Order: sequence, then C-alpha cells, then structure tokens
Amino acid sequence: MVVSLCHWGAFEAVVENGRLVAAHPLGGANPQMIGKWPDLVYSDSRITQPHVRRGFLEKGHGAGGAGRGTDEMVPVAWDTALDLAAAELARVHREHGAQAVFGGSYGWSSAGRFHHARTQVRRFLAAAGGFTDVSGNYSWGAAQFILPHVLGDDSAVSSAATDWATVADHADTVVAFGGLNPKNWRVTSGGAVAHHLPEAVRRAADNGVSFTVVSPLAQDVPPGLNAALVQPRPGSDTAIILALCHKAVITGRADRAFLNRFTVGAEPFIAYLRGDDGTEKTLEWAAGLADVPLTQLEALWNRIATGRVMLTASWSLQRADHGEQPYWALVALAAMLGQIGLPGGGFCFGYGSMNGVGAAGRRGFVPAMEGLPNPVGTPIPVACFPEALANPGRRFAFNGTTVIAPDIRLIWWAGGNPFHHAQDLNALEKAWQRPETVIVHDPWWTPTAQRADIVFPSTTTLERNDIGGTSRDLFVIPMPRVIAPVGQARDDFATFGALADRLGCRAAFDDGRDEMDWLRHMWARSQARGITEGVQVAEFDEFFANGPWPVPPEARPEVLLQDFRDDPLAHPLATPSGRIEISSQTIAGFGLADCPGHPAWLEPVEWLGAAAADDLHLVTNQPARQLHSQLWQVGDQAPQPVHMNPEDAAARGLRDGDGVRLFNHRGACFARLVADAGLRRGVVVMATGAWFAPDKAGERNGNPNVLTAWRQTSSLAQACAALSTLVKIEKETEWTLD
Repeated sequence: MVVSLCHWGAFEAVVENGRLVAAHPLGGANPQMIGKWPDLVYSDSRITQPHVRRGFLEKGHGAGGAGRGTDEMVPVAWDTALDLAAAELARVHREHGAQAVFGGSYGWSSAGRFHHARTQVRRFLAAAGGFTDVSGNYSWGAAQFILPHVLGDDSAVSSAATDWATVADHADTVVAFGGLNPKNWRVTSGGAVAHHLPEAVRRAADNGVSFTVVSPLAQDVPPGLNAALVQPRPGSDTAIILALCHKAVITGRADRAFLNRFTVGAEPFIAYLRGDDGTEKTLEWAAGLADVPLTQLEALWNRIATGRVMLTASWSLQRADHGEQPYWALVALAAMLGQIGLPGGGFCFGYGSMNGVGAAGRRGFVPAMEGLPNPVGTPIPVACFPEALANPGRRFAFNGTTVIAPDIRLIWWAGGNPFHHAQDLNALEKAWQRPETVIVHDPWWTPTAQRADIVFPSTTTLERNDIGGTSRDLFVIPMPRVIAPVGQARDDFATFGALADRLGCRAAFDDGRDEMDWLRHMWARSQARGITEGVQVAEFDEFFANGPWPVPPEARPEVLLQDFRDDPLAHPLATPSGRIEISSQTIAGFGLADCPGHPAWLEPVEWLGAAAADDLHLVTNQPARQLHSQLWQVGDQAPQPVHMNPEDAAARGLRDGDGVRLFNHRGACFARLVADAGLRRGVVVMATGAWFAPDKAGERNGNPNVLTAWRQTSSLAQACAALSTLVKIEKETEWTLD
C-alpha cells in the first residue's frame, strides 16, 4: 500500500498486479469520496489518447467553433495533436498577439503542488510568449479585493485564521454568518491528513462556547451542536450586521478606545448607521429586510453584547450581489466590539467553508513550482471571462481601474471545468463558440473536454510523482506514482515539454529539470525555509520514501491580527493609514455607486425582498459527496436533488420525490425534489457539480448554473454573484426521471 493525497484527504492506495483496487481513507477523510478512486481512475469517461474535433481536423481553425460539443471527436496520434496545438499557438501569437491567447485555467485540479494544472499551463504559456490571465477566484473573489482596502491584504480569507484551540479556550460566543456546514469540512485545497474541525467545534461547545448560526439552511448547523438558528432571507446578512453595529453605538457598547487607536473612518460609518441617508439602521429595520422576528435579532445582540465574541462568515456569503459588503461590515462590527487580535475574539472568514481553516499548522512548508513573468500584464477578472469571450472590447471597471476585454482567439484550458463553475452556462455555451481554437487537457470527457478542438489525455494524481499538502495542515505528503498511466495519458508537464520543444522554449519552460529534479528543487526551498525558522526538515530521499513529514506547530497558536493589536506602530497594516479602514478614502475615490466608501446596505438585484409571488431564491452550495464537479461520473448521477420547504412544495402541488423543472429567463434544469423542513420558506437549495448536459426542455443533469447570472458582485471586485438568483419551479412534464 502507498499513502497518497487528494483534496478529499489522505489515503492508502491498494494495488494488485499493477491495478488500483482500493483506496482507504486516513485521518478522518470521507470514505464515500476516497473509496471512489478505483472507479474514477478506470472510469468509462477516461480519455485514453489525444483527440481532435472532426470539423477542426478537416478544416482547421477556419471552420469556426459551431461544432464544439456536437462534432465527432477523432482519436489521433500524439505527434499529430502536438503539431496541431503548437502550430495554432504560434499562429495566434503571430497574427493576433499574445493577448489573444486565454490561459485562465481555474479549479482544484490536483492536490500535488508540482503537477498543479493551472501552474503548468501558465508557466508554459508565459514561456511561449504570453497570454491573457485572470485575477481573482470563485471561492472568495469579492473578499480578495475588498479586504486589502480594509485590512491591507487578503490574508484574512486566503491564509490566516485564529486557531480553533483559542476559540475553544477563550471565546464565550461564536456567531457564524453563512453557517458551519460539516460537508465543507471534508475537503481542503491541497489535501490534508488532519480533519480537525468536527472535534474542534465539539471541544468549543464542551467548553461552554455558545453558537449562533445565521443561515436559511438548518443543515448549516453541525449535528449535535446546540446552536441558536436565525434564518433570514438570503442576501440580507449585511443589514443584520449593520443593525448590530448600530446597536453597539446607541447602547454605548462600541469600544471607542479601540476604534480611535486601531481604525480610521469610524465616524462617517457611525453617521450612516444613525441615518444620515434618511434610514436609521436599527434592529427593526434589519428584521424587516431579513424577514425574521425582531426578537431573534434582539437575542443575537444580547449574546454578543458581553463576553468574548468570535464573528465568522462563510465564503459563500460574499458570492452574491454586493458581496463585498457583509465582509466589510463584519470587520466593522468586530471593531465595534473591540476584540480584534484577542484570543477567541474578533473575526475570521471561512470556518464553515473548508477543512483546515483555523488549524494549527505552520505555514510556508508546502513547496510549489515557480511561475514565470507573463508578457501580457493585464488580467481580466475571473468571473468576467464568459462576457470577455462574448464581447471583446468590453470595458470593466475593476478595483479602481478599467480592464478592456481582449479579442480571444485561442483558449488553452488545463485543470478545472468552466462548464461547472461559471454562471449562465447557456450563454457561456454561445460565447465558447467564438474563439477560433480551444485546446483542453483532461483525464476525463468532462463537458469542457467535450467542447474542445484538441484534447490531450492527462494523468490522474496516482499516475505521477508529486508533493502535496496545504499550508494549514500538520503534514506535507510525498505522492509517489502508484500505477502506470492509463492508456496513452501523459502528465501535463510532459505534454507542455513536448509542445515547448516544437516552439523553441523548452529551456524557459522546464529550466532543464525533469519531474524528480523539480520535486527535489521544490523541497530544497522548504529546507531553506526550515534553516531560516530553525526547523529541521527531512532530506528529500528520506521524505519521499518515508513521508508524510510532520510540520512543527508554531510556538504560539495563531490569533488573527494579534501582532497588530499588540503594537500597531511596529506592525502596521498595509492600508494607507496603517490601521483598519472602516471607511476607505481610496474606495470612496473610485466613485462606485455599487461599492461606496464604507460598509452599506445595497439592495440585491435578485432577492426575495423584490420577488414575484411564485419566485423562489436559489441557494447553490457544494455537494455532500463530491468536490465541485469531481466524482460526478462515478456518483449518484442525474438529476441532482433540489431541497424545498414542504409548505412551499405543497403550495405548488409538489411532494417529496417528484421530478421538477427549475427555470428563469436564463435557462432551465431538471431536479429531484427533496422535502426539507429545516429550510426557510421561499428558498430552494441545489448543489452544484452536475456535468452540464443541455437539452431543449432544460439541462438534464441538474446543473443550477444554467440559472445563475453573469452579473458580478460590484464594480470593485467583479466577483461571482451566483447566490443572488431567483427561480420558479414546476412539476416536470417533458422529461421522465429514471
């Protein structure tokens, strides 16, 4: 047996006669997910040799993209595919410039840090002459661009978090906006050995910490946790947080000494709370917008008015119209309470979003492959890429600048599945036809691979050597090759190396190193860091033969912004003031109507507060037994379930188990109804992850992103706003569920 790693956790791989026969989870990883590895590796959907779309093979790029997704995919020799792809990249560079190449590959492609597809494709395209890249992400894209203005950087969402041990030992109250759903704790970007969150939350509760979950979904409360539950309208969290800030001001609870020393811009914000725009932000006002009993908000205030309070928000909270505002407002509320930088107090983001957040691991010892400078220096916001494909020349206001969408002629995608994570997939389907050439690397015939002109078969993580881990975990794991590549599959590094040979940029791409040379080079950087920090790091051969390597914990548990609180002059934030910016002159100077200079209530474009009588608010979340669209091909298959309150179902003549059709003006998809009494009325919940399968009557597999909009959070972040979506639902009549 060999220990390996994936985003779902560490596992032992069992091989018999060269074939993977089983995978056993380690360290609390989910057995339902880990156990799918043999089926996944040998899935009927594996791509076993290169393919070229029939129309492209016969007519080249001049045939256009109208046949993508419908043309026959023709198997070809490796040299044929490599020659075609290299020639296309050279042609587009020559005829249209490097900005016409889109290399915005995105997704959780591999826990391995060397064979990380996005890193590989970006390094190759940079070595080959440049490409249009993307900025931001779908997970916490709004936070990524608002937090640097407020806190100086985005580390509070990307890497830093108060250790759960200090929450258990010091907090009196945890308030979780967006919930603490345990299914999200099964996955970690980069993989993990330790799945610590269930025990961490249990320990905090056993220590007497009280929990309040603010979410329309009762399932966002961990089983067995005696938490108070507030179920507001989706999109109203900012109003609730602002009202709690207002209550802190009018009751005298606001910590003026903290505000004066550690923040700037509190007074304009307080004036706004008091109603300088004509509306005082009272609890009554927020209760009306959130459509919850006033008594619930009063009880919530009473819980945070005294004691040590940890405020947290899930990543999902900011994937909505004006998604910057709840995060900014939560920082402001934590500042009002004056406990930022104290053990168990202040704020953190992502406790309910991914395993590892709040773990005790020492950061910086998971190695990575270095990138290369990209000659094309202006990326486009990641959530805007479908519009950029459809509308070259489109101008996007973005974080105080203007980005102009280039005329994309070639898409090169390795890792990720845009026909899963992008919004308004029917519109993306049309935009995807516009570029002249689409090249995809993939182990499986995903919807993206099905819509390519040239397809290269990629290996899975078990078919190559790598190093895995995440900065929040307690281990770094060697990932030796477990089985030989399936069919003619090659790792992306080998594929790009062969392409680089044809384009004359091999030395720039690989620096003269092969796979194992790169792993040694990467590990040497971890060893160098160990020397700097006084940590003894194992030699590479010992590590690769005997890992996992335990990462020594930090000398003291992490507390977010503790150094800043201890000495704000010695440890200033990277904001213009060096302090927390409750109001930002920089943002105010941008003059954005959809993102003013301090946290504010801005009504969502789509929400239940302005909905038709039969409209429902669609909440899209992560599936319980998948990671994004991974494992779909070996899972429960079509269609996805949609959860709905039984009273809403009865009002529409629906019952548990019915086949239903969800629809709005953007599209339609089929689903299987699950009656869920724990769900707020007016809300339906549907997991993403179904492989896109369009049909005239509606998407067949239950992919809710045919219903979500290209609309972004604001002109500041231009991030994904998928959670602001209204739909209607009816019993399906044109399609029979199996």
